[in-house]
Amino acid sequence: MNLIKEKWYKKDIYEFQEYLKTYKNENRVEWTKKIINTSLPCLAITSPSIKSIVKEILKGNYLSFLDLMIWEYYDNTAINGLLISKIKDFDVMKKYLDIYSSKADNWATCDTLSFNVKGNEERFLDLAKEYFKSKFPFVRRIGMEAMFKLIDNDKYVNDAFELLDKFYYEDDYYVNMINAWLLCDLFIKRREETLKYLANNKLNDFTLNKMISKCRDSYRVSQDDKDMLLKCKR
Repeated sequence: MNLIKEKWYKKDIYEFQEYLKTYKNENRVEWTKKIINTSLPCLAITSPSIKSIVKEILKGNYLSFLDLMIWEYYDNTAINGLLISKIKDFDVMKKYLDIYSSKADNWATCDTLSFNVKGNEERFLDLAKEYFKSKFPFVRRIGMEAMFKLIDNDKYVNDAFELLDKFYYEDDYYVNMINAWLLCDLFIKRREETLKYLANNKLNDFTLNKMISKCRDSYRVSQDDKDMLLKCKR
């Protein structure tokens, strides 16, 4: 199928979906669905194949493809997420991301996204704060995905800590897990600021303990720090 188009039409949906099915890995469908934990049917298309398909779509009018709003399979969401990540205009990206996030029902759909925050740091911070307020856990997770990119900038480290404190009553496993990953990343990249934060924080027990576990598993954390963090466990 020709994936490089100046314009995608509704009539192209059937052909595209049939094309995707040629990549279906029948032996891995159930395994993939179980690992991802999605309610959507899966074709279990490999990541290299998904990336190859996306690469071709990007050569044409990929926004027109996104406008088709194809969400039938998990694999469709993976394709859409990778395409949305390539949108440079923040307002345009946000329009598609809002729709995408409302469809997310699993961690992999969130983690497929790769935000380029350069030049739009304040707007991505606002996005994270907006998504934090969502009643949908995977929207909250996507918001915290954006914070990963922001903590490379000194200006937004305290914003990350302030936002993490607001998740004290969070009870969703996948949201708490992304927060633990973020806090681990903060410790590795911003050790002194993170130690100061840990001395006076409002983290829930799961997030703190899981962060300590992840730091202790990391080769980027010294043994002395691993031993020290263990004493902070609740």
